[in-house]
Amino acid sequence: MSAQLIDGNALSKQLRAEVSARAAALRARGTTPGLAVILVGDNPASQVYVRNKVKACHDSGLHSVLEQYPATMSEAELLARIEALNADAAIHGILVQLPLPAHIDAHKVIETISPAKDVDGFHVASAGALVVGQPGFKPCTPYGCMKMLESIGCDPKGKHAVVIGRSNIVGKPMALMLLAASATVTVCHSATPDLGAMTRQADIVVAAVGKRNVLTAEMVKPGAVVIDVGMNRDDAGKLCGDVDFAGVSKVAGWITPVPGGVGPMTITMLLVNTIEAAERAAT
Repeated sequence: MSAQLIDGNALSKQLRAEVSARAAALRARGTTPGLAVILVGDNPASQVYVRNKVKACHDSGLHSVLEQYPATMSEAELLARIEALNADAAIHGILVQLPLPAHIDAHKVIETISPAKDVDGFHVASAGALVVGQPGFKPCTPYGCMKMLESIGCDPKGKHAVVIGRSNIVGKPMALMLLAASATVTVCHSATPDLGAMTRQADIVVAAVGKRNVLTAEMVKPGAVVIDVGMNRDDAGKLCGDVDFAGVSKVAGWITPVPGGVGPMTITMLLVNTIEAAERAAT
């Protein structure tokens, strides 16, 4: 058996076309969807991510404001800037690129963003909405994973899904979204004694721990859907995920590649959340 690829680039292109159409409809009604992106410091990886997010906005007909500040910016200054953006009617989404310099409390920063503009889906109010099944913004990466499952006709209802990882950004919200879709969900992590015993039972595996080869061929049920959220480098410096792609692709039914899988979907779902925020504000 050789797994079919879940092409994040192709799906992303399709969803971005829908975002562009929704943005055009809003502009026709006098509203240009706006996203403010704040970058504090000069982390090279963050600069790349931010550039990609701003470009994606412009390509899809969204207004994007990039605010770059030195690493010496105080926490009070950043919080004041967020409050000003909360009050700005032209801005529908606010994103503060993480990580922040050590002297700034990231939790406090996230909680200062208005839940109505929390397009990253990290605010406690967004997390709470996800837990109780109320409308709110879903974190972009797991939201993208759910769209990938949908794109291949994989309905999680009645299936056993194993999520490897328990972060607030991917693992926990991923488990909650799968649960909301009526999957039976197992969350595994660094203290799970026998990871393979869990993953071999799974119809769907989502690997999101940032560790190479955490999932290998003998740990996968034949025909399972494998979503690889990891972003690592192999010994040759080449980009790779958390899954041993060469081995697992011989056993799984479907698999996401790295790169070209989950990565493009994360920024796409940020655009979807921003459009949704603008549509809510315009009603």
